[in-house]
Amino acid sequence: MIVKDIEIEELVRDYPFSVKFLMEKGIKCIACGEPIWGTLEEAAKEKGFSNDQIQTLLLELNSMK
Repeated sequence: MIVKDIEIEELVRDYPFSVKFLMEKGIKCIACGEPIWGTLEEAAKEKGFSNDQIQTLLLELNSMK
C-alpha cells in the first residue's frame, strides 16, 4: 500500500508507474533527473497540495497498483 510517508525513492523504485502520474499532477519532474528527497506528502505539500488532495492522490495511486 502506498502511504503519504513513503519516501519518494522507494515509491519510484517499487511503483514505477508513479513517475508519470506524479509528473502529470505537477509534483516533481522525476524523469528529468532532479534529485528527490523526502516523502510523498512533503513533495505534495511543497507544491501546495492540501491534506484532502494528498488523500485523493493516495487513493488514485493505490487504485493503479
